[in-house]
Amino acid sequence: MPFDFKKEFKELYSPKNVPEILHVPCMNYVAVQGSGDPNKEGGSYQQAIGVLYAISYTIKMSYKVNYKIKDFFEYVVPPLEGFWWQNGVKGVNYTDKSAFNWISVIRLPDFVTKADFEWAKAEAQKKKKIDCSLAEFLTIEEGLCVQIMHVGAYDKEPETVHKMDVYLMENGYQNDMSESRLHHEIYLSDPRKTAQERRKTIIRHPIKAK
Repeated sequence: MPFDFKKEFKELYSPKNVPEILHVPCMNYVAVQGSGDPNKEGGSYQQAIGVLYAISYTIKMSYKVNYKIKDFFEYVVPPLEGFWWQNGVKGVNYTDKSAFNWISVIRLPDFVTKADFEWAKAEAQKKKKIDCSLAEFLTIEEGLCVQIMHVGAYDKEPETVHKMDVYLMENGYQNDMSESRLHHEIYLSDPRKTAQERRKTIIRHPIKAK
């Protein structure tokens, strides 16, 4: 059976619908940074997602071509994730999507080196005939965080974030968002196939003790 990150690391990908504290380790990602409304048809965000999946699946299927990755094992491509912020805004203003800055990412297995990534980036661009120039190999260590499972429309996230904030206040923590520690979402549902009220999204915020 292919290695499935969601099943093997349940503490990272299967939170409850109540807030919980965790320490998120250092991980590598294929990433594309950009700005603007993520819902814009054919916009930069949707193009970025296409690039992320093209590179991720090129790596996943590399064992079928001549390029060999050391210590490779078969695996399920992890879910799409996103780090979000808005200039001059504390937290997230969900009513002004055009002001979003984002880093869209998909986790990479630890065996993928920067050299392997550059090979996959070039290979995906050649095979898929898409511009992958903005994709980068990104390492992030989130550290101490609070997370929760949000079920419902993305625009309903503020209600879930409020639960997180109340939990932090009652348990001696506070949000610690900054230029390097961002609002983080992990998308467990395909919005093209899942009704809004049933979508599952992990919301994760960086925190620190008061």
